[in-house]
Amino acid sequence: MSVLENWDEWKNFLGDRLNHAENQGMDEKVINNLAFEVGDYLAKQVDPKNTQERVLADLWSVASQQEQQAIASMMVKLVQNNGSH
Repeated sequence: MSVLENWDEWKNFLGDRLNHAENQGMDEKVINNLAFEVGDYLAKQVDPKNTQERVLADLWSVASQQEQQAIASMMVKLVQNNGSH
């Protein structure tokens, strides 16, 4: 099963990547920019695998670039306390 198929697994996966980035010294602006790039890639290239991803994809599709950056930033905040630490 792909990590994208289960919302909690996806959040944990993102949380692990976020923790790793922070431990490597990446600052918040760089992390948010990477989150935006990942969100943009997923929206354009990956079919949503669950209801939560479908909602995000639908929101992303109607959002301006500034709003997309806000969505990406909120996803970073959402997963900050997730992951295996």
